Amino acid sequence: MQKKTILIAGGTGLIGSRLAEMLSNQGHTVRLLTRSPKGSGEFFWNPAANEIENAALQDLDVVVNLAGASIADKRWTPARKKELVESREQSAAVLFREMERMPRRPKAYLSASAIGYYGNSRELWMLEDTAPVDQSFMMECCQKWESAADQMTTLGIRTVKFRIGVVMAKEGGALAEIVKPLRFGLGAYFGNGQAWWSWVHRDDVCRAFLWAIDNQSVEGVFNLVSPTPARGKDLVKATAKAMHQLAVFLPAPAFILRLILGEMSAVILNSNRISSEKLTQAGFEFQWPEINTALRDIFA
Repeated sequence: MQKKTILIAGGTGLIGSRLAEMLSNQGHTVRLLTRSPKGSGEFFWNPAANEIENAALQDLDVVVNLAGASIADKRWTPARKKELVESREQSAAVLFREMERMPRRPKAYLSASAIGYYGNSRELWMLEDTAPVDQSFMMECCQKWESAADQMTTLGIRTVKFRIGVVMAKEGGALAEIVKPLRFGLGAYFGNGQAWWSWVHRDDVCRAFLWAIDNQSVEGVFNLVSPTPARGKDLVKATAKAMHQLAVFLPAPAFILRLILGEMSAVILNSNRISSEKLTQAGFEFQWPEINTALRDIFA
């Protein structure tokens, strides 16, 4: 395997930090773009101000863009929604500008997107070419995110877009929120608990990025979710089982969540039954395709 120099934007987050570790373990040179660089291999950038440290861009083979303000950190005010979209568009715009002027451009550009692209698809199986079912903010945000990535194809750069599902890792994200009440014996599920959660183990997310880096025939958009989505209530029960935690399971009523979270409640109330068949047919193999074995690994 040829060793590569790989730049990760958003490389200090939940996915990026693990991806950087796995790439380094394989012998690749990894550079991280961050607003507050702290050590070797970390470089400054500020997409909102159109700033990037030039040393990060020298002799790159691959660029991975995971950058963007966190979807679920704050209530979706008009200002926050603007920030969520612009943080994704601006990061891609800065990278496009720099790659456009490079005498030797990277061979591949890998971008995150999200299954929020499809809207509240309920019981429907959604494929990559299935049209979104509504005109929600998440759909709009994901479309603009992907359109920004598509610019890279005009430079002749192989481009891959992963629509990532609910990432399972105890270090953060949705699972960390499920775990909090479980530690006190309360299994809280959202609404009636029947919404589909298209989840994916964090290491399988990173393995998919590694696979796409190594396979030059891989390009376009892929759903990055496990082959076996779970109902919300079943996922909470499986988490309690993996933690060896006795719990009482109770619903967090949908109307209360909408009152508290506003439009952002869609993140946890929407039902998304997303197919990963295109990804597996292209040759990717999930290490953790089943929720029980995935959670056992996470809590081992």
